[in-house]
Amino acid sequence: MKTDHVALEAGLRRGLGKAQIVMIGLGGAIGTGLFAGSSLAIGLAGPGVVLSYAIAGFIALTVTLSLSEMAVAHPAAGSFGVYAETYLNLWAGYIVRYTYWAAQAIATGGEAVAAGVYMTWWFPGTPIWLWSVGFCAVILLLNVRSVSTFGSAEYGFSLIKVCAIVLFIILGLAKIVGVGSAPIGLANLAHSSGGLLPHGLGGVWMAVIVGCFSFNGVEIIAVTSGETREPARAIPAALRSMVLRLFLFYVLSLAVIVTVAPWTDSAAHVVKESPFVRVFAAMGVPGAAGVMNFVVLSAALSSMNTNLYLSGRMAFSLARGGHAPAALGRLNRAGAPLTAVLLSGGLILAAAAISKLTPLAYNYLLGVALFGAMSVWMIILVSHIAFRRRRGDDLPVRTPLFPWLQFAALVLLAGVLGAMALSKDWRVAWLVGVPWMGVLTAAYLLRRRPQVMLPAN
Repeated sequence: MKTDHVALEAGLRRGLGKAQIVMIGLGGAIGTGLFAGSSLAIGLAGPGVVLSYAIAGFIALTVTLSLSEMAVAHPAAGSFGVYAETYLNLWAGYIVRYTYWAAQAIATGGEAVAAGVYMTWWFPGTPIWLWSVGFCAVILLLNVRSVSTFGSAEYGFSLIKVCAIVLFIILGLAKIVGVGSAPIGLANLAHSSGGLLPHGLGGVWMAVIVGCFSFNGVEIIAVTSGETREPARAIPAALRSMVLRLFLFYVLSLAVIVTVAPWTDSAAHVVKESPFVRVFAAMGVPGAAGVMNFVVLSAALSSMNTNLYLSGRMAFSLARGGHAPAALGRLNRAGAPLTAVLLSGGLILAAAAISKLTPLAYNYLLGVALFGAMSVWMIILVSHIAFRRRRGDDLPVRTPLFPWLQFAALVLLAGVLGAMALSKDWRVAWLVGVPWMGVLTAAYLLRRRPQVMLPAN
């Protein structure tokens, strides 16, 4: 008998509007990587990083278009886990939800440590772990209250990041064309060390890996479909709006960085300083370092907030689907999956402790997150192809150029995973990602067919 996952995951409150879910989507995908880690991608590709992020943006766009169709048909918190289970098989739904749950919790642990580090800029000598635990407590509180509380908090966090990026792009373009000062023009591109592609197409492709990780998080809008008002209208509109803005923010920001200053400056400061700080300082922005520290702190808290939301909803969906203890599928009076959120919060604290105490072990945990992120995107695309074959073209929302976009994105993602396997810097994702999938598969095969837990009346 066909399982009605929308009914199975009933009880969540529909308290999110279109504006909130757009900001939630931006918050999920614009993390500290853009502000603090973009030097890595620039060092790999030079000015060609713009092309790298354009390719990664195409993949992200295709994934979100595919999710848009399925989210309208099945507005469930389990989202792509539900779609994989419905249109592929139980194993796929099991694998994708557990992998995504673990990946988000691990990534959030790293953000918690980062937030503590950022606070020591203002309060040197204070324990990083104290800030990290304190921020985790605040984020937990936001996630166990009503979903509208979570949405309002995330709207504020994301607005800070968006305003910083828009200001950066405006000031950067003004500096390039010479508003109020001598124009920089395209001299840094024309005379850049090694030309526009200093490391060739290979360097551009390696930076695509960084770009894909940067865009990871766009799928959160589909997860919110179970708690969104009028999902059939709000989800497609929010996805289109969010992906367009995200693409422009990333591509224009990186274009400004490599145009205002030689790309070798950013590559040389891959660890020491954010390229945003240096470019803001070059533009004469007072207190550039302090301003950006506040922005990256907001970005870290935003990522923690959205990732905990994602982790909690995935654990909730696993329980409601019969793949996890039933207690994780229960809701509190505010309509939030309290036990699922608390368990996810505990995993986040454990990941944060490991990242602080034993960085080498954390690198292996992070490998699960990196491998899992790409695997989840591939399963989303395969699920969408199966969805369309079963449902046909009579849908309220339809992806253009189906299935060619999906096949192209799958080929590109396979190439990304292949490049990771061949790179000594990224190979850890395969070394731990494949065994992780094997352990999950063994656990799935050893257990009985799940008995779904119907929601209480």
